[in-house]
Amino acid sequence: MRILLWLLGIFAFAVGLAIAARYNEAYALFVWAPWRVHVSLNLLAIVFVALFVVLYVATRIVARALALPAAVAAFRERQKAERAAQALKDAQRFMLEGRYGRAFAQAIAAHDAGASPGLAALLAARAAHAMRELKRCDEWLAKAALHDNEVRAARLMTEAEFAVADREYDIAAERLDTLRSGGARQIAALRLSLQVAAARGDWVEVLRLARQLASHRALTSDQAAPLLRRAHLESLREREGDADALTRYWKAIPKAEREDGGLVRGAAPLLAAAGEADLAAEAITTALDAQWDSQLAERFGRIEGGAVVERIANAERWLRSQRSDESLLLTLGRLCIQQQLWGKAQSYIEASLSIAPSRAAHLELARLGERIGREDLALRHFRLAAEIGET
Repeated sequence: MRILLWLLGIFAFAVGLAIAARYNEAYALFVWAPWRVHVSLNLLAIVFVALFVVLYVATRIVARALALPAAVAAFRERQKAERAAQALKDAQRFMLEGRYGRAFAQAIAAHDAGASPGLAALLAARAAHAMRELKRCDEWLAKAALHDNEVRAARLMTEAEFAVADREYDIAAERLDTLRSGGARQIAALRLSLQVAAARGDWVEVLRLARQLASHRALTSDQAAPLLRRAHLESLREREGDADALTRYWKAIPKAEREDGGLVRGAAPLLAAAGEADLAAEAITTALDAQWDSQLAERFGRIEGGAVVERIANAERWLRSQRSDESLLLTLGRLCIQQQLWGKAQSYIEASLSIAPSRAAHLELARLGERIGREDLALRHFRLAAEIGET
């Protein structure tokens, strides 16, 4: 509709102009002695309009010609910037693809072209490190440091990652400390700090970081559990031989972490060896009440001394729901031997053998036979244990 209105307006103007020109009898007189020139006013108007158009077009052509060098220079700059940006993108893509040689070349091209030179230098350093060209890697890290206003945090993270990969954990810790002092709290930095702390044997820091990452949901419970378990076990081993220190540390562990079966399997022998048989038994009881574990049940029977009668009661309570667990039956046999309940011990161990013959059960019956003077029983089960050991 708008176009139609414009067309109508133009045609109306043209018609009006034609009518006005038809009835316009005016003329212009030009005198330049001895000549006199009469020119129709309509023609003069047409000449003026044509002259204006010609002058306008000529002026535009001259202006374009004068501006051409600057336009060409700007075009070349745009092309250079586009090529640099493309080189940076290609370097990133080649790094992800594992084509480190191509990534290195494209990163250098991007750096020389001035496209995010700090980022390009870091990409070149990463590619060089991946190719184990450590001298080049150091050179490009130094170039990246010149652009710390752009990539300081990224450079420190990169240097820390390289240090961890090269097992230079003290350097990695220094870079991460510098990063933290600047207020950085990235999940990736916390994960790297956790790895460094574990490698350096700083188990207190491992516990702190693992719990922090788990609270931020950066680690699942299944991922955090082995880290917490190892940190606790290493801390307990550092206190091995000191019963008071072991007891204090064990009781300070949060209840949810103390219920971890793997942790209890490693901690119970340490507690028992330190004379804390009842504490070791309590730890296993708590873990088994939370989640059944046959290996842990077998370890329960290896604890010597303490409240054996109470342990027998707990084991018989578990037996109501775990009747076919050969490890629990063997544990009951061992506990009954400690209490010199010879008949019950033999019954439990034979029941364990009926479910799954094992060398450990045969050896327990053989030792039981020696203690009660049943040489035939001892010899038979020593022989059976030897046959299982040979297979």
